[in-house]
Amino acid sequence: METTELRVPGVGGSSAEESLDRPIVTRVAGDQNAGFFRPKAGFGDPRGPGGVLIEAYRWGNLTGGRASRAFSLMLLLPFMLSNIAIWMLPPAAPGPGAVGRAACRMLAGTLTAMYVLSVTGVAIDLVAWQCAADPRCTDGRRPISWIAGVQPGQRVALAALVPIAAVAVVWWLGARSWRLSEDASATAAPAGLGAFRLDDHDFWDNRILLRRLRELHVAIALGAVDVVLLSVIAPHDNRRAGYGLVALTVAVMVAATALLCRPARPGHPHDRRLGLASRTVLVAMLVVTALTLGYAALPRSRWIPGAELPGYGSLVAWLYVSQVVLLLILSALVIRRPRRTRTATFLGGLGAPVVITFAIGLGVAFSSALVYTASDYLDRDVNPTPRRLLPAGVPPLLPPLAYRWAAMGFFVALLVTAVAALLRSLLTRWHRRRVAMEILRRDFPDAPPESHPRVRAVRNAIAQAQLTDRSWPLPAAYAVIFVLILGSAGLSLAGIGPRDLSLRIGGESLARATVFVSHLGTNLAGLFAIAMAVAALLTHKPSARTRFVGVLWDVATFWPRAAHPLAPPCYSERAVPELTRRIRHLTSHDGTLVLSGHSHGAVLAAATVLQLQPACLDRIALLTHASPLRRLYSRLFPAHLGHATLCDIGDRVSWRWLNLWRDTDPIGGWIFAPDPGRSIAGRPTDPADPANIVDRRLRDPHGLPAPPDDTVPPPVQGHRFGPDDDFEAAVRDLVARLRAT
Repeated sequence: METTELRVPGVGGSSAEESLDRPIVTRVAGDQNAGFFRPKAGFGDPRGPGGVLIEAYRWGNLTGGRASRAFSLMLLLPFMLSNIAIWMLPPAAPGPGAVGRAACRMLAGTLTAMYVLSVTGVAIDLVAWQCAADPRCTDGRRPISWIAGVQPGQRVALAALVPIAAVAVVWWLGARSWRLSEDASATAAPAGLGAFRLDDHDFWDNRILLRRLRELHVAIALGAVDVVLLSVIAPHDNRRAGYGLVALTVAVMVAATALLCRPARPGHPHDRRLGLASRTVLVAMLVVTALTLGYAALPRSRWIPGAELPGYGSLVAWLYVSQVVLLLILSALVIRRPRRTRTATFLGGLGAPVVITFAIGLGVAFSSALVYTASDYLDRDVNPTPRRLLPAGVPPLLPPLAYRWAAMGFFVALLVTAVAALLRSLLTRWHRRRVAMEILRRDFPDAPPESHPRVRAVRNAIAQAQLTDRSWPLPAAYAVIFVLILGSAGLSLAGIGPRDLSLRIGGESLARATVFVSHLGTNLAGLFAIAMAVAALLTHKPSARTRFVGVLWDVATFWPRAAHPLAPPCYSERAVPELTRRIRHLTSHDGTLVLSGHSHGAVLAAATVLQLQPACLDRIALLTHASPLRRLYSRLFPAHLGHATLCDIGDRVSWRWLNLWRDTDPIGGWIFAPDPGRSIAGRPTDPADPANIVDRRLRDPHGLPAPPDDTVPPPVQGHRFGPDDDFEAAVRDLVARLRAT
């Protein structure tokens, strides 16, 4: 009987050489994106602790890879956050749960519309409508000067091709998938919106659902472009044809929104009819878009356009109003849910509306940055302020008021979040350091005084790791963003800008301060977009400075696209089926296996266990280290990886499971209890409960002073794990359990 230790690394996908601690390795299965590696013959011992064969699964290229890919994924960040929100909904009854998922999908649809409207604002409003009507704007600019001689209706029809091309770009980005064609059948039932169970055989194959959602989102995006065009053309013509197209566009968008709200029932014939209806809606919207473009391109009599694009500002404001209403509905559903989980949830179960609010905040930041950057360029490097008196020779470019409120709201929300995070760190520092010293004195009874530099360094590492469990500043940022979106939507519909409101409240002095803040907000929005692009490029080569970004990215892209189809592809759709297939092969012919997962690799390992058949489960043991299963995933996704699911994983492997954790780790931690025999509340637990022996706490560092044979003291490992004595002892323990059974 041969035993194999299969190692699954974590964030950033450590190289196979690092995972196996061997200088040269060779791929035995998979490809360049994700593959299984073993030590190459003649270059190191192929066996590890307990004489087991060692093998590593490298999956880092599924989330990293080329810098261009990282940059494109940054553009989809708001879509990604809206997609994971549907998985963060707490356990609920079927009725309220379906309503909550419908609200999440509708909010995801508004983000698609927001993306399209921002591009439409640049192409149609700023360029084709405002700039083309003023010779001072087009003078000396060959790429856009030619459009000045085109009739207004025809030039907005031409400009509409730009947002339509933007829709095609996000379609192409969202159509990418890491799934191998042979991983699942072509007729697999859609997962995620029906069963919501990780142990469902088709959970990682949601191609039917994804195709349906993508069709509906593209229909909504095209409908937004059509509404902008018809808001300009139909009132000017005042004909039945124009208003008929308006009614037809609205009807198709309502149908697309209604289909977004329909729950999926895997395997039910009605679900196949929903797919046919979605394709019909997309085809109908394509026809309506073609008719709208043709109608707008018709020649018209003399037409003198106004200063602002008719209806565009109101459309953007109403989009914010709809998002606020949906957020209120979602928050009410989450607050009124019955508490059915033993796991402490993120923000008391308000994770879904909070994350979607941050997705909206990022969306308005990107939109404002795009609109105001284009406006600043067209305005000859003079920052445009709504309703201001323009200097001579400057074209009167007036972006909608909603973008001005959104940009200022972004600045205030960023400021409040930064202040809240700073206060959290300062106000909890004394308590965290006191707890850290208690841990340090327990591990090292003979430690030097607290003032010793080495003691302070270890104490600070433990105290810093505790910040992960303290998330109270986030509700403050959530509330600020929520209130600002609500206020900006209402005030924009009333035609009141930040300066106008300040004049009414505090006079000219307050108005000047408000104008300064709003200008600063627009600049910060642009800088934030640049910073996100730089962060995405830096994650191409993971380091300690970009680890947080990598953690966020791996948490978000772990889940299938069940709310927003244009989000980045889910790496687990390939990794979990691939691990399942490899384990079936390694455990055939009386083979046994130790499945070892580090960091997010532990989450992949847990999801794989839920997909294995009993014949395989009898032959495997589970080793997790630096695992975020309880600390992040159970708190963020209690309906899918809560306490009950973790106990189910233990039952499936007959509790042949060890979890190694350290107090200095800011990401990983214990899963069932911080110490054997002691529950979370500190009360004694049932000694017969096998969950009490899963967690194994490791002292970190191994010692405070430098050992006699070294020149420096042992380092603080934190989140890093390698094949050291503690790790090898855990592997030997699990191998002994496998051989005993």
